[in-house]
Amino acid sequence: MPHNAYEAIPILEKLPLTIESIACYESTLLVGTKQGVLLLYKVIKQKSRGTNGEVKFDVTLDRSNKSFAKKPITQLAAVPELFLLISLSDNVISVHDLTNFQQICCVQKTKGATLFAVDVQKRETHTGIDYYLRMGVASKRKIQLFYWENREFQELRQDLSLYDFPHALSWCQNSLCVGFKRDYFMINTKSGNLKELFPVGASQPDPLVTPLSDNRLALGRDAMSILINADGDPTQKEPITWSDIPIAMEHCPPYLIAILNKFVEVRTIDPKMMIQNISLPKARFICQGSGSIYAASPNNVWCLAPVPNSEQIRQLLTGKEFELALKLAELADEEPTEKQTRMQNIKNLYAFHLFCQMRFDESLTLFAKLGTDPSHVIGLYPNLLPEEFRKKLEYPDKVPDISGSNYEKGIMALIEYLTQKRNELNKEGYKETSTTAIVEGNKTITSRKQLSQIIDTTLLKCYLQTNDALVAPLLRLKDNNCHIEESERVLKKKEKFSELIILYEKKGLHQKALSTLMKQAARPESPLKGHERTVQYLQHLGKDHIDLIFEYAVWVLKQYPEDGLKIFTEDLPEIENLPRDQVLDFLEKVSPDLAIPYLEYIVFERKDQKEEFHNRLVDAYRERVQKLDEEINSFPESQKAGAKEMQQRSLRDECKKKLISFLLQSKHYLPERHLTKFPTNGFHEERAILLGRLGRHEQALGIYVYTLKDFQRAEDYCAKNYDSNKEGNKDVYYLLLKLILKATDGPQMNGPSGKQLESALKLLEDHAMKIDTAKALELLPSTTKLTDILAFLENVLEHQTAHRRSNQILKSILYAENLQVTEHLIHKQSVKIIVTEEDMCRSCKRRIGQSVFCRYSNGHLVHYSCYTKDLTSKN
Repeated sequence: MPHNAYEAIPILEKLPLTIESIACYESTLLVGTKQGVLLLYKVIKQKSRGTNGEVKFDVTLDRSNKSFAKKPITQLAAVPELFLLISLSDNVISVHDLTNFQQICCVQKTKGATLFAVDVQKRETHTGIDYYLRMGVASKRKIQLFYWENREFQELRQDLSLYDFPHALSWCQNSLCVGFKRDYFMINTKSGNLKELFPVGASQPDPLVTPLSDNRLALGRDAMSILINADGDPTQKEPITWSDIPIAMEHCPPYLIAILNKFVEVRTIDPKMMIQNISLPKARFICQGSGSIYAASPNNVWCLAPVPNSEQIRQLLTGKEFELALKLAELADEEPTEKQTRMQNIKNLYAFHLFCQMRFDESLTLFAKLGTDPSHVIGLYPNLLPEEFRKKLEYPDKVPDISGSNYEKGIMALIEYLTQKRNELNKEGYKETSTTAIVEGNKTITSRKQLSQIIDTTLLKCYLQTNDALVAPLLRLKDNNCHIEESERVLKKKEKFSELIILYEKKGLHQKALSTLMKQAARPESPLKGHERTVQYLQHLGKDHIDLIFEYAVWVLKQYPEDGLKIFTEDLPEIENLPRDQVLDFLEKVSPDLAIPYLEYIVFERKDQKEEFHNRLVDAYRERVQKLDEEINSFPESQKAGAKEMQQRSLRDECKKKLISFLLQSKHYLPERHLTKFPTNGFHEERAILLGRLGRHEQALGIYVYTLKDFQRAEDYCAKNYDSNKEGNKDVYYLLLKLILKATDGPQMNGPSGKQLESALKLLEDHAMKIDTAKALELLPSTTKLTDILAFLENVLEHQTAHRRSNQILKSILYAENLQVTEHLIHKQSVKIIVTEEDMCRSCKRRIGQSVFCRYSNGHLVHYSCYTKDLTSKN
């Protein structure tokens, strides 16, 4: 939408002299005429405007030089930095003092010149700021290059030959752009290399080269301007297009001002926009300097006064031309804070405008750069913020309704924006800073925690709408800050119960999580059906939530006891740290059958040696056996030997086997505690093991001999408990012999009465060395034949003989060793050592003198103190 950027104010009207050239600097306007007269005007802008609001200038002719030149002044250039005025007249370059028009020099080498171009570069030297002036002069078919030094122009390099007469000339860094009748060339002033660019337009009368403020050039081609850099390469794809062929042009950022045949046209380069047409009859010349722009016809001069920035920006914002408004704000001469505020406001409006045009990526990228409050950005989308919160937000215009593919595109852009914001918030060293509002005055959120909560909750909603596979990873993040109630609501609405459990778990809402799991377990269509997720959840809660574990483990244990036990028996650190005594009490309350597998787990797998657990496992095994016995005995005669009874017997035998094995292996239960609990009319082997643990071997063996009538198991018992060095255990074989022989006086046992005597004699023969011979012979009946005990006696005598022989051999070895040691001592004592005043310690290199010393086997002498130090350091 066009707006007024400049206001054309007449400065000189109906000048009696014909204008050939103009130049300006600060408040000074220089006019070169066809008659060779140079005019200098002071143009001062009035503070107050006219009655119609137009800008007014005070114009005074400050100086006039009628004899400045004999011929028309075809070109002027003011160099205020060096107080120089460079002019072209009568095809020669002259240099005058800018303050008084006195001629400094006439560059005679430039005779035949048709145009020139100057370039001023600011340089810092050790003496301060310096200015370097270069000049390129087109003379016939060559280019002459000069630099200013010592009040005159010096040759910069040899002349550059050309194929044709130049019609346009302009500097661009270290290059000169030359416009010929037919085409443009770029000349490198250092190397002299020429680069052909492109032809001049067929309809263009003369080439036009205009320097831009950013080290670029605008080259005319018919009704277009092509922008190039110092290398001659185009800098943008599309040229600037004019309404007609430009005659002259100036760049006053952000505007490019061209004089056309019928009017002056104002355009912008980026964005490419037509701004304004100004009717200036017969205008042919244009110049600018220090912010002033002048246009001239042969007899009139106008000042193009810029419309105030604030007014231009207001017009542009009304027309939604935000990019240009922003450029003007950047160029405005204002206080930094005021300027920053204005630019921030424009950028927010521009970002909102981009959003309304469905250019979501551009809009949200700009919002991110501006630090706009994320909640205001999220509010641009429907159904992402709570309605009462969204109603409080204000926007520059009505927020567009987004639907269909646009909505999906917008949500994807929002996800990228929120992810970027999330990363910024979670960076180390992040400091809470103020966020900005889209509409100035709106309340913004500065709290890091609150912003993080809004961002994460919105991300969750976006993922649910686009890619729900990303919901779970978001909720599992350690730094996830999703708002609990809002997230709970949307997850339930979408029936995302698995993700809901993750939310509860990460937020520590374990009661809610377990309650949901229990409810969903019974729903066949639910992703949480079954008990597995409950088991997994309870396994990872840990001892701090033991009451919660017990509360929600009940239903699993009752319906799936085997899997329910995994809550307490998996190899996990959380389970390892659970209080085992409390767990055991809990399991016994739920079902006594659960205690045995748990006790087996902690005793056998976890190697827990706590006395209490070993005692309770013994009790559990015993009670289980007793219970199974009662069940077996309760079967009616019709079901005896049936499948169910056989199954129960198998279970009873297996449990009894485990009990006996545990009683034999475990060292951590209290046998005296259990002995009274085992009934005497059963559990005989178990009682024998317990009696043996208490050292009551005779009673234990009595059970094997009299009750179980099993001599072999009795002998195995002796083998396990015999210890020749322990007072209570060295006579176990004697006690067994005694019981066997005593049994012969009783009733018949498993055979004839002589069977026990044979067993006793075989015991004597097999374990002769483990039974006291004298006591054993006293026990044998008087009717025992010598031939019956001959093998026993032979074994005893053979052992005694072998023992005696072993002692004799040991005595001889010790005697021989004693003789060797005595002989070695005598040899060592026979060595004579003479210590003189000259003998030195091999360690500290000092004299030994009267000190205590040591002698090494190699003959070296050292102080005893040095010897001990060496030993200490080696150790």
